[in-house]
Amino acid sequence: MNKFLAFGVLVMVAILGWLFWPTNAVPILAYHQVGEVDEEIYSVTAGQFEEQMKYLKENGYHAISLEDLFNSFTGKTVLPEKPIVITFDDGYADNYLTALPIMEQYGMSATVFVVPSLIGTTDYLSWQQVIGMQERHTELGSHTMSHVGMNEINAAEQQREAAESKVALERQIGTPIQFFAYPYGQFSKGTQQILKETGYRGACSGLAGLNDANTDSYALKRINMPQPKYGLWEFRLRLFRAHLYSKLGL
Repeated sequence: MNKFLAFGVLVMVAILGWLFWPTNAVPILAYHQVGEVDEEIYSVTAGQFEEQMKYLKENGYHAISLEDLFNSFTGKTVLPEKPIVITFDDGYADNYLTALPIMEQYGMSATVFVVPSLIGTTDYLSWQQVIGMQERHTELGSHTMSHVGMNEINAAEQQREAAESKVALERQIGTPIQFFAYPYGQFSKGTQQILKETGYRGACSGLAGLNDANTDSYALKRINMPQPKYGLWEFRLRLFRAHLYSKLGL
């Protein structure tokens, strides 16, 4: 074999080995709606969602909660092989009616970030459904009180959005709300400090990548899951891209 070709093969093997070497970093998937919503970029169909959950199951992924993830950072919990966190933003009713049964079919569970002021309105979860999801092993978090971008309001309003939503949810479900997701992915250092002072353990952002003990607790990275144009291949590519970002430190 030509020595230059041999060298190229060795380099390629080294790169692939580096890319696919096992990592402790954990992916967090970000969904919104699961249903037949025409031309809605932030939705996947029930069939697409089931295909994705089946893929995760067949490829050895194990769904965990954000609480599990954070407890693993302190040594309190040992995570299973290939852990993954599945999240939903906004609190649509189809998270309960459509997504939950599919996840249960494949042994998966999720974290749902809800907006208290939207609960009980058209297309959104009712309080009964919120409680029902919790009883069926769904972790619940806050997505502000009124679904406002945190960078679009002042510090006092940010504090009110974070605190009032936390209190409203805790009053209804009877357990602490530990995690937050930024609407539209908007946040700043000041927002992060407000969440910390309000009693949240962490927050999900719109930044891409994976998460480990060195990730900023109030800027958790997620893999956005919009309407796929290329089926399951796009789902797999998004997982790989997040893995690559993590390896590159992006």
